[in-house]
Amino acid sequence: MLRLVIVLSLLLALTACSTKQKNIKKESYKPQTNNAITNALYLEYQKWYGTPHKLGGITKDGLDCSSLIQIIYRDTFNIKLPRTTKEQAKVGYLISKKSTIVGDLVFFKIGYNSRHAGIIIEGDKFIHTSQKNGVSISNLNNPYWKSKYWQSRRVLP
Repeated sequence: MLRLVIVLSLLLALTACSTKQKNIKKESYKPQTNNAITNALYLEYQKWYGTPHKLGGITKDGLDCSSLIQIIYRDTFNIKLPRTTKEQAKVGYLISKKSTIVGDLVFFKIGYNSRHAGIIIEGDKFIHTSQKNGVSISNLNNPYWKSKYWQSRRVLP
């Protein structure tokens, strides 16, 4: 009986810890960096986190990937970008995937005529608007994104 109580107590303690970890990662993650651009992007991410995907949307009720990029660049860097992914893929200058840094734009071909975009927020992580998760952070090394990668562009000076 004593063993059962100990085992149940341990399981309860472990479950509580893992639940807290998930909430920290999703809702209040803060970067461990002194990089001003990274910090500014995480502040924007926290403002928009979980906002649903809505094609053509530009508000907290829903927005698409290109409007998220346009709004973040306008509000964070005071840089005006075109509204569509097609036009955003022409701004700045082309860089290799290996040389991307915080603030660079990444573009993906997700269908014959369909494009997707995000902003590098830290390392290989990028902020974007996912149809499934809304505004979220994904990793360029995820097999899906790796297979859809198209190009990277540097807009920031």
